[in-house]
Amino acid sequence: MGTHLSIDEVSLSQGELYTFITNKNGRGKKGSLIASVKGTLSQDIIGVLLKINENKRLAVKEVTLDMAKNMEALQHLRVKLRWQELDTENKAIDEARKAGRKYEPEALSNGDTPKQLLARSRYILTKKSNEWTENQHQRATLLFARHPELQKAYEHTLHFRNIYEQKNPNSAKTMFNEWITKTHTAEMKTFYTVANTVKNNLDNILNFFINRNTNANAESFNSKIKLFRANLRGVAETKFFLFRLYKLFA
Repeated sequence: MGTHLSIDEVSLSQGELYTFITNKNGRGKKGSLIASVKGTLSQDIIGVLLKINENKRLAVKEVTLDMAKNMEALQHLRVKLRWQELDTENKAIDEARKAGRKYEPEALSNGDTPKQLLARSRYILTKKSNEWTENQHQRATLLFARHPELQKAYEHTLHFRNIYEQKNPNSAKTMFNEWITKTHTAEMKTFYTVANTVKNNLDNILNFFINRNTNANAESFNSKIKLFRANLRGVAETKFFLFRLYKLFA
């Protein structure tokens, strides 16, 4: 056990999700793993944690977990636009075939085709513009010129991320509420789920600004599990795989 815990989920095999509760003080080594629970339902997780000695549970001061999947909303929009470009290209190929001519894809000024532009912009959208290379700046300029709705979503995501740079919880609360309002007034439907999640869990989210602890250690622990799984070429037997994780990390 420990005073500062993390909760995160990971898929072990065939898309089955398991929730892992870890001790931050374990630093991803022996003594990190507290519990592994099949599924992500809160009542299942609570049921397992209640099996732990009450004195140990009462010693816990803080638990971190990820909630708002803001970047996922942005990437979802990018993927949606890429599928639209693929459909457009397939129709153009079909028309060219019927007309008995060779299809020549549109080439942009940086050499990308429209579908390549969207595919290769994935990592650009995870960075601030001042972190882009010269080539990434060029690609972003082309991307936003062709897809202004993606630029709007990108800037909306940056505004969300900037809230976490605030030092004062009250200022952060005001900015979160303004972001939620803007999401709905601008009818940015891609972010509706995120906005509702933030609204319904705002008090818990504001706890971040007390100690500013993140769930990075849980992400690191998940990466170890995924690497272990890859080295074993998958999970043949889940119970035995969990037993091995227990021996290594509990």
